[in-house]
Amino acid sequence: MTYNDIIDFWFDEKNKSIWFKSTVEDDEKLKEKFLAVYNEAKDLKLTSWQSEPLGALALVIIFDQFPLNMFRGQSQSFATEALSREIAEKAIEQGFDADLTAEQKAFLYMPYMHSENMADQQQSLILFNQEGLENNYRFAQHHYNIVKQFGRFPHRNKILGRESTAEEQAYLDSDKAFLG
Repeated sequence: MTYNDIIDFWFDEKNKSIWFKSTVEDDEKLKEKFLAVYNEAKDLKLTSWQSEPLGALALVIIFDQFPLNMFRGQSQSFATEALSREIAEKAIEQGFDADLTAEQKAFLYMPYMHSENMADQQQSLILFNQEGLENNYRFAQHHYNIVKQFGRFPHRNKILGRESTAEEQAYLDSDKAFLG
C-alpha cells in the first residue's frame, strides 16, 4: 500500500460519510482494509512518507483518524495521537500545507484540534483560521472551549479510565455535551 492509496481512499466522495458519522460497519471495513498499514506505520516502517506532502498527510490520517474508527470506544483510539501531531508539526514547518487543498489541510491540522494540550488547542485556532476552513474553525473553537474549561475532553474519561469530576459529569449528562 502507498500513501496515495490512503489519500485516494480518504478523499473519495463515497468515503467522506465516514469522516464524522461512521457506522459500526464502516469502522469494521476500515479496520479490515487498513489495520495492517496502521501497524506498519506504528512500527515506524513508513517514516519515508514524511518527506512528501501527501505522504505526511497520509500518516496523519493513519494516526489521527483511522484509530478513532478502528478502535472506537477503546483507549487505543488515542494511542497514536501524539505521533500524528509530531508528523503534522514537521509537515507544517516544511510548508507542506501550502501544497494541500483546504480539505486536505483540515486533516493535517486535525491533530491539534484533538489534543488535550492548551498550546495545541491555541495552535489549532491559528491553523484553522484561514480561508476555506471556516467550518472547521467553528469546531476548533468548540474543542478549544472544552479543553479550556475542563483541561481535557470529558467524553474520553471513561475510555481512558479517568475519573470524571462533578463538573465534567454534569456536562456529560447535559444536552450540550460533546461526546466525540
